[in-house]
Amino acid sequence: MNSRPNILWICTDQQRYDTIGALGYHHVDTPHIDGLVSEGVTFTRAYCQSPICTPSRGSFLTGMYPSAIHVTGNGNDAFPSTPSLVSKRLSDAGYDCGLIGKLHLASAYGRIEPRVDDGYRYWEYSHAPRDDWPVGHGYADWVRQQGGELGELTGDPKGVPAEFHQTTWCAEKTIEFMQEEREGPWMACVNIYDPHPPFNPPQRYRDLFDPADMPGPLFRQSDIEQQEKLAGVDFQSSARSPDALDIRDPLQPERGRAADGRVLQAAYCAMIKQIDDQVGRMLAALEASGQRENTVVIFTSDHGEMLGDHGLIQKGCRFYEGLVRVPLIFSWPGHFAKDVRSDALVELLDKTPTILELAGLEPPERMQGRSLLPMLRGKAPLDRHRDFVRCEYYDALDEPDGSFATMYRDQRYKLVVYHGHDLGELYDLEEDPEEFENMWDEPEAQPVKLKIMQQSFDASMLAMDRGSPRVGPM
Repeated sequence: MNSRPNILWICTDQQRYDTIGALGYHHVDTPHIDGLVSEGVTFTRAYCQSPICTPSRGSFLTGMYPSAIHVTGNGNDAFPSTPSLVSKRLSDAGYDCGLIGKLHLASAYGRIEPRVDDGYRYWEYSHAPRDDWPVGHGYADWVRQQGGELGELTGDPKGVPAEFHQTTWCAEKTIEFMQEEREGPWMACVNIYDPHPPFNPPQRYRDLFDPADMPGPLFRQSDIEQQEKLAGVDFQSSARSPDALDIRDPLQPERGRAADGRVLQAAYCAMIKQIDDQVGRMLAALEASGQRENTVVIFTSDHGEMLGDHGLIQKGCRFYEGLVRVPLIFSWPGHFAKDVRSDALVELLDKTPTILELAGLEPPERMQGRSLLPMLRGKAPLDRHRDFVRCEYYDALDEPDGSFATMYRDQRYKLVVYHGHDLGELYDLEEDPEEFENMWDEPEAQPVKLKIMQQSFDASMLAMDRGSPRVGPM
């Protein structure tokens, strides 16, 4: 057995925190993810550092805030060469690192995104489940090898069949990587594209979920007025009633009909069910190979999805719980605490120093993530990790004017400032966990607002990139 553990790091795309059966979500059965919950530590209040893919992924792969690494949006030409990705640090320390699925650290528009010195020896790359790239898209190539054409399959309202699906491909390639002969430890970074839109699960999974059984989005009519005030702030959709959201019905895309929130919830559950099945395949293969007892399994996502809450679909410059709060589970039987749920505030960038310490490495002094390892090993209290968490949105989408906003969330309150718009949100999450009562303009809330705004400003300033390390007095 290796003295340093293997790491199986599974990251879905756009999966909300409230989608796992063992954590109280009763609309989809997730026995394999539930198993990770029961044999490990689950952080129930884990927050991404940006509600957009590239800045979030860049953040948790480096342990730094998006603004500190100057990667704040999608569509960038390149990812910076410093700081190093956690995969590069592990590779330099003797780990065999594999990338399976999405990376999205730079633009994949019309090309395979350029790689930095990322440390991945095994490289099975995919981006969206399309066939827009002439060469180098491992998933599309695999579909062709199986006798299918991805471009044709994605146009079917019934969805890509399970046997050709990106989620299935991720499991196939992960199992292949885990079963390779090697002497040292390995890390597999598995990046499943679902449950990202376009909400087109395989038909056999969709058939498992009746939209009539779904709970419906969090919505009040007052949400329309609230979102109209924020109409000048970037988002991928405009606010609508949940019975006609601003996205095409995935079952009838050719008609351009607006989608019903419950229809999308059912499709979302179907995608998560397929994810759970493929997680089960990976875990079974890990067990069968005799490696489970020396492998840390991490299950998480890069950010959430509005899914009709407050009249919105997809993502952008908002910071509701469904969009910025994600699953985060660590499992290593016999080494980590078992069947523990922590409600401590944690940030996704805390994963990076945790992984480094698991590999026997010292996190760099300037790394902004804080290791979760003492909590995982039962050597630190599970009810407190950070006093607050932050999230940033700095011109993150391809919008003409570009919006800027920051979120600061402490044990009780969430403050959002839309910079340059004289707009914001303030929620008391103890009294209003579903975020319907914006206290931003309430006279009695102004002292609290001012106090938290000062704390948020301090946190933003302390998170800035301060340039090259000091090496002398002058």
